[in-house]
Amino acid sequence: MLTLQKTAPQEGAELLHREAPAEPGAGEVLIDVAAAGLCGSDLHAIAWGPGYAFMSDLLPLTLGHEFSGTIRKLGPQVTDYVVGERVVCWPTVACGACDACAEARLQDCQARRIIGLHRDGAFASQVLVPAANLFRLPAELSLETAAMAEPLAVAVHAVNTAEISDGDKTLVLGPGPIGLFAAWVARQRGGQVALFGFQDSARLVCARELGLQVADLAEQNFDEAVQSLFGGTVDRVIEATGRPQSVTDGLKVLRSSGILVAAGIHAEPLSLNLTDFVRMKQQLRAAHDTTPAAFQEAVGLLAQHEAALSQAATHRLPLREAPAAITLAKQREAVKVLLLPEPAMAPAR
Repeated sequence: MLTLQKTAPQEGAELLHREAPAEPGAGEVLIDVAAAGLCGSDLHAIAWGPGYAFMSDLLPLTLGHEFSGTIRKLGPQVTDYVVGERVVCWPTVACGACDACAEARLQDCQARRIIGLHRDGAFASQVLVPAANLFRLPAELSLETAAMAEPLAVAVHAVNTAEISDGDKTLVLGPGPIGLFAAWVARQRGGQVALFGFQDSARLVCARELGLQVADLAEQNFDEAVQSLFGGTVDRVIEATGRPQSVTDGLKVLRSSGILVAAGIHAEPLSLNLTDFVRMKQQLRAAHDTTPAAFQEAVGLLAQHEAALSQAATHRLPLREAPAAITLAKQREAVKVLLLPEPAMAPAR
């Protein structure tokens, strides 16, 4: 089967033909992949950016952790699913033995492994995953739209971390998939929301189509945009840019005792004036990954609002065109690029 693999601890990834996965083991299922989203983490891994050296001893490895598909085979001890069910998968595989796992804080397991980063992922026709990580799809939700459940779940978790509720003035920085979805979810929670980008015209067009207020900081001063849209300071900030300056900017316009959630992955450190921070009593929090509850909520939101949220899948390309998809994502000409694998071949009789 055709796969997109990270093969060496250096920049790049390769389209390679590999054997289909082995029979599922105990507690596992084999999934026929319908669609898989290209994520910022995939781009960082392909570029071999800071923080991805942990993959070195795991290579070669098939990338891809945002996906949907249909169950093809069940491993021993899997009794909750049947062949043919349509599912999505939370890619975080917890160890099941630590204190965090015992307390059902699976996202905090420090021994967790991520499908597509620690073990073979879904940029392929088939992928093996733990049955415990699956979520069934409502009949009315298409498989392609469902492939965006994971980034939407990450956004739901970021909004939960920010404790956004009715009337909160909420500034979201960065109109990539996480920021765009976070702004949309925050508005669903009743927040007064604006989404800021910089040279992100294609993504801001999508945001406007979702009914969001936006500002392009390539054309408008940051402080003036905040004043124009909010009339003063804001209650909540969600940072999804990966630029430390965005955290600094967000704190500057955050009210006393307001909450800023950093959801971006940063290659550089943050310089923080702690005296001002303490005197303003601001809360700086981090949101990474998601939770089972947020994932289930994301699936429900996609089913309920598919007509709107499907617009975030701006490009759909066959897996064999992965290099073009990567270029699209790097140049920010897309919101979410979905890669569609070749259909899995039926097993020989």
